[in-house]
Amino acid sequence: MHELSIAQNLLDIVSGQCLKSGFTEIESINIRIGRASGIMPDALMFAFDAIKTDTIAKNALLHIAEVPVTGHCRDCDSTFVVEEDYILCCPSCSGSSFMVTAGRELDIIDMEVS
Repeated sequence: MHELSIAQNLLDIVSGQCLKSGFTEIESINIRIGRASGIMPDALMFAFDAIKTDTIAKNALLHIAEVPVTGHCRDCDSTFVVEEDYILCCPSCSGSSFMVTAGRELDIIDMEVS
């Protein structure tokens, strides 16, 4: 379960920033995860809740926004959004020459601290 190491890295990053800025508690963290990132949001949430005990994020809520897979087809010049985690061809023309433009990210958006 690689979500555990991702949760640990996430906790390390936000805790470091929080302490560096002079705050002592993290109340919530907002992140964005692409559907094609290979990260399971439920597993990440579970891992985060398991490791946050005895940290400055012990009461923090993790809010996850999922980003759909978005791409641009070079064959028909269309931009598309799909609900699937992966894409094999352009949904407009079935062409195979496309570029994925969103859906693989893992971004920390912001956090609430005190």
